[in-house]
Amino acid sequence: MNLLTIFWNLVIESAPWLLIGYLLAGIIKQVIPSEWVHKQLAKPGFVSIVKGAFIGAPLPLCSCGVIPTALAVRKAGASKGATSSFLVATPETGVDSISFSYAVLGPVFAIARPVAALTSAIIAGVLVNSFDKEDAVVEPVKAASSCCHSKQQEPAEDERSLGEKLISAVQYGYGRMISDTAKWLLIGLVAATIITAVVPQSFFLQWGDGLAAMIVMVIVGLPMYICATASTPVAAGLLFAGISPGAALVFMLTGPATNIATMGVIKEQLGTRSLIAYMVGVIVTAIACGLILNQFYAAYGWQLQISMMEHGESYPLWRQLAAVLLAALLARVWLQPLFAGKASKPEMVEAT
Repeated sequence: MNLLTIFWNLVIESAPWLLIGYLLAGIIKQVIPSEWVHKQLAKPGFVSIVKGAFIGAPLPLCSCGVIPTALAVRKAGASKGATSSFLVATPETGVDSISFSYAVLGPVFAIARPVAALTSAIIAGVLVNSFDKEDAVVEPVKAASSCCHSKQQEPAEDERSLGEKLISAVQYGYGRMISDTAKWLLIGLVAATIITAVVPQSFFLQWGDGLAAMIVMVIVGLPMYICATASTPVAAGLLFAGISPGAALVFMLTGPATNIATMGVIKEQLGTRSLIAYMVGVIVTAIACGLILNQFYAAYGWQLQISMMEHGESYPLWRQLAAVLLAALLARVWLQPLFAGKASKPEMVEAT
């Protein structure tokens, strides 16, 4: 019962911010077309690396969704550095994870996370461009030759009314985005619950709050396939179990950006040297940002704000309703295919 109580309190605390974040993600999807992203990153150099970081940071893409988008950016003519910068910034942060971080970890993490993600992305991109020069110029993909973005489709996209775009934003945010992140969000919530209830503080306190603790977080986060939103409750559970704020930040940066799938794609598409430069940029920058964050907490005497861990609080009705809505949206991800399968069986029998 204690585990269930912690889990449900965590859902209640995070639901309003997640719902807002998913809606903003859908709006951004409608406002920023993929063709514009490709065009901005097509020119090689430092400017495209910076653009890759700033364009990727707010985009509503998780660790799995960023891979095909990054490959499309690369094929559109982006340099290896710009592609790497985009690959780092996009899964490390986003409008949904920032709002979730504010709700769960407080304003300091809500600011530190995107700043560290942008810094990490730019440094990784610069290192990739410096240590792995382009062998050949990638030919940009013309919009007219794409089966998904033909000239005939562009006017239809532009002619949509504001109401239609808003409906599409809601459908994407509460449909595709939740579908892409539901599994990992649930894993993150369960992991945070278990860490909070089971793991003693002494387990993490033995590593201290310096470099050793951050290296442990790198080892923990390196192989994980977890999106930025799902890493937030895990980081909160780790903070509650005794790690330092800087070590939690290291986990939130390395977990989404350095999973095995992303590393495999980088090695295949950009090469081994790019992969090494990418990993060095992400890991070293994450540790540096973690050390800096610890110094800020020590210098200014900031207190941790872990909202989900407060007990005995009576949540208002609107928060509980938001939690029920979020739970229903998550449940739909798994239940919808089951009902769709049952509905198709009579048709199959009739057809035979």
